[in-house]
Order: sequence, then structure tokens, then C-alpha cells
Amino acid sequence: MTSTWRVKRPTRRADFATWRVLGAHLEATIKYYTDYSKEFLDAAGVADVKAITRAAIENYIAGLYDHRTKAGKPYSNGTICLKVRSIKRFFEFLEQSNIIFIDPAESIKEPQKEKNLPKRVLSRKQILTLLDQPNLGTRIGIRDRAILELFDSSGIRTEELCRLTIYDADLTGKVLRIKGKGQKDRAVPIGKHAVKFIREYVTKVRPHYTKKNRSSRHLFVDIHGKPIGKPAVSVMVRKYAKAAKIKMAVSPHALRHGFATTLIKNGADLMAVQKMLGHAYPSTTQIYIRSLGLDIKSVHQKTHPREKDKSDRKSIKPSIERIRPQHGSE
Repeated sequence: MTSTWRVKRPTRRADFATWRVLGAHLEATIKYYTDYSKEFLDAAGVADVKAITRAAIENYIAGLYDHRTKAGKPYSNGTICLKVRSIKRFFEFLEQSNIIFIDPAESIKEPQKEKNLPKRVLSRKQILTLLDQPNLGTRIGIRDRAILELFDSSGIRTEELCRLTIYDADLTGKVLRIKGKGQKDRAVPIGKHAVKFIREYVTKVRPHYTKKNRSSRHLFVDIHGKPIGKPAVSVMVRKYAKAAKIKMAVSPHALRHGFATTLIKNGADLMAVQKMLGHAYPSTTQIYIRSLGLDIKSVHQKTHPREKDKSDRKSIKPSIERIRPQHGSE
């Protein structure tokens, strides 16, 4: 069933297209915006655009990741990004045109465009060799080993590591509180090796470095007690990669890749990996699976606990063709 609006659809679609033209968008982009917004409205199946809730939009977006084309292929990350952007721009138009007073899509974030992984991913042997490079007979070596171990144990981003404070590492509980992108905090478990070297750094090195800067609350600091920065971390990782005789270019992000691929290879649940990495969307985590040459569906079936359950259950076929949001839901 095709939905009918309480406002005249042809007029509003034409108005929407005109609105995008005024925003100096290319003709092809305008067509995508209008077509994809219509596609969403048809799927929502409601008569009044004012009745569409944020939950209904989120359900629709979640369905995009499961949808298959006629050729049996999933939507690309770029297609999903464009569909979500079309929905957001459409509701922005409705609000600015005083057709709705609250934009239900305003707080919904667009998926990040897929980033290409390096052609080669560090092997576990290479990572372990790299971790062994810092000279533990020096203060700087102890600090650097703690940083490298934390990259390997948590998959933390460089900017997140640089923001860590002394209150973010619970070494007794073996948990790290990370301030992620978009002010989204997450708690990530850290392994015994990371805990060991962070504790040694905090007790033996950091107090010496912060003698002249006692007010510093950052966990990792330079020899002057100032917060360590992203460039310094990148230089440090490259230095130890060269010492480990690793031929490929190595960045801190390569260690994050290594963390993710190690977990996936060992059968970790994809949703758990997504949460540990701080990815807002599953498509970003799925990049790591493709880098290993693995099939996303087979990995999910092998690792997800519900998929391992052999009991006979009635299945509900997922579909984005008909989404009926509950009125008043948030």
C-alpha cells in the first residue's frame, strides 16, 4: 500500500526538489533525495507525516542493513548514507516549511562513509614483535610499552588515548572508560598485559614526568608533564615498527585494525566488537570482516549466540517494505 499524505504529495515533493535546488545541489543529488524520501514514506505507510516518529525512522534505517537487492546483494555503505541523508533533509524541509514543528530525524546521525583499510593488515606475530620494541630499562620505554599495550588490548583511537585521564583507567576492575566521538562514553575491558604496564607507568614514570605539572590529570604525558599529542604517538608507533623490521607503513590505526581483526578471527560477536570499537553503525565494523575475506552473514551465524541456538523457533522475516511506527513512541 502506498501512503497518502494529508498535505498534497506531488506539490510537496516538487517543493522539496525546489528547496534542494536553492541549496545548490546537483540535479542527480536532488533526484536521489526526492526518490529516497518517497521510498521511506511508502515504507512507513502512514497518512500523516506528523505521525512519523524517530523510532520509526531508526527502524527503517536498521532494516536497510538487512535489505538485499534483486541481485541478492546488500546496500553499499554509500547508498545507505545517501538514503539516511535524504530522510534527514526531507524532514528538515518539512520543519522549515512549518508542515511539522518537531523534526524526528534531527538527532539521527548519518552513517560514516566507509574508509578503506590498508591493503595489508598487521599479523599477530608482527604486532607482538612491535610491542616488544620499547626499552623497558628507560622511563620513556615503559610509557611507550603501556601505550602500545593499550592500543592492542582495547582498540582505542589515538585521539581517545590522548584524552584519557588518570580517572579513566580502572586497573583493579580491568576496565577503561573512553570518551568517544560525539561525547559518547564507552567502557572497554583491558587485558592483564595492558594493566601490568599501565600500572608500572603510573607508579614509576608518570610521577617523575609530572613533578613540575602536578595539576595534570591526563594519563599519558610527555617528559615535561604535558598531555601527549597525536603526532607524537604516530611518530612513536612508526619508530617501533621500523625497529621491528615491519616493511609496511604502520600507524596507530593499524593497531586498532589488528585489535578488531584478532577478535573477529577468534569468533567474537560482531555487536560486541562494534561496541568496543565505538562504532555507531554496524557497517563500519563489517569493513574489518571484508578485509579478512570473510562473509558477513556466515560470521554472524557462527558467532552470534542466538544463531547457535538449535531450538526450533518461529522466525519473523525482516522487511523494510512495511514499517508501521507506533503512535506516541519515542
